Amino acid sequence: MGRPAPARWPRAEKFLSDRGAARTAHPGGTLLDHLHRVTRLLSAWGADPDVQLAGLCHAAYGTDGFDGSLLGITERWVLAELIGDRAEALVYLYASCDRAAVYPRLGNGLPVGFHDRFTGREHTPAAADVRAIVEITAANELDVLAHNVGLAERHGPALYRLFARSRELLSAPAWNACTEQLARYAPGGS
Repeated sequence: MGRPAPARWPRAEKFLSDRGAARTAHPGGTLLDHLHRVTRLLSAWGADPDVQLAGLCHAAYGTDGFDGSLLGITERWVLAELIGDRAEALVYLYASCDRAAVYPRLGNGLPVGFHDRFTGREHTPAAADVRAIVEITAANELDVLAHNVGLAERHGPALYRLFARSRELLSAPAWNACTEQLARYAPGGS
């Protein structure tokens, strides 16, 4: 299992709840339910505490696939005070990722150029940050697909291809979870 929960979690969870995550519908219940499940997956995969905290807060600024946000990017300092600078930077990187531009670049080796959907700028994150974002992406998508059959059928094949192509960026437990849950979408899968 992953490392013990950081002391910052209770405050972060309360903040997310106060900002509406416990009232926002999401596949499998509420957004807060989803955030907890993502965090549990990351913990089970052995992700470091900052990555787990980023997973807990990954939707705070909205994402390229989830329009709602719990706080604006002008309030990054608020989240940084709650979860720390490294975890907040990962939340921002995840939220700012222009998936149409970045996902095709994954699996072509490092470094990976990122397109920031908020600023329109291109940048090259550190390899550890790219790995963290792909790991959070896997936990997020696996949870969403587990709770929404329609989305699973529509996006399962593309997600299998994304994670198979990006296998070297995933931890072994994350890759195993991807193959287990998405095997039916693999070429020749059943």
